[in-house]
Amino acid sequence: MISSRLLISRGLLGLVASAILFTIAAPGCNSTQGVGDPCRPEREYDATFNGFDVDEVNVESKSYQCQTRLCLVNHFQGRVTCPFGQKIDGTPREDGLPNCILPGTVDSKVTGSPDPKIGAEVKPNLVDRLPEKAVYCSCRCANADGSTDDGANYCECPDGFTCEQLVASIGKEFSQELSGGYCIKSGTKYNSASPTSTVPCSATNKKDCGG
Repeated sequence: MISSRLLISRGLLGLVASAILFTIAAPGCNSTQGVGDPCRPEREYDATFNGFDVDEVNVESKSYQCQTRLCLVNHFQGRVTCPFGQKIDGTPREDGLPNCILPGTVDSKVTGSPDPKIGAEVKPNLVDRLPEKAVYCSCRCANADGSTDDGANYCECPDGFTCEQLVASIGKEFSQELSGGYCIKSGTKYNSASPTSTVPCSATNKKDCGG
């Protein structure tokens, strides 16, 4: 199993413990309907949020964007809504690419008013870990031991998905409901040793990143 920092969240509330952010949350439902649908993590509505880290796994339960009620952020960098990132709030980019804005808002080219800025430095997405590979609705398919016989609700991954151990057990009672395996798209397991896993989205490859 890949050793990763873990971020478990429900909305924007949480508590910090041992440099890991958790929020008490119930696991998503055990349906596979909607697995693989795109989702936008709720943290992206926070103007001070500077984005996810590629070394982290985020499990956002109670996500009402997902029929499974679970939005998975699997080794993803930056913000889903800002593929090219930004250096600092309000600083024009030399590469001509747009800075980040909050989801649900529009930039000054449309409104004529100042852009709703993200007040933090945001790293760009990685070409090999774009949202379609790393951020989508999922469901819990096994516990931390790889079993499904402990009485909890689990799902069977649909075609095109595999059950991958992503969240290690860390000894916290509430986190046991979220530890274990999740359905990920086949062929998208994170490999930190792969050279392509560190290539950031930029002006030179913007077509690959949806620009």
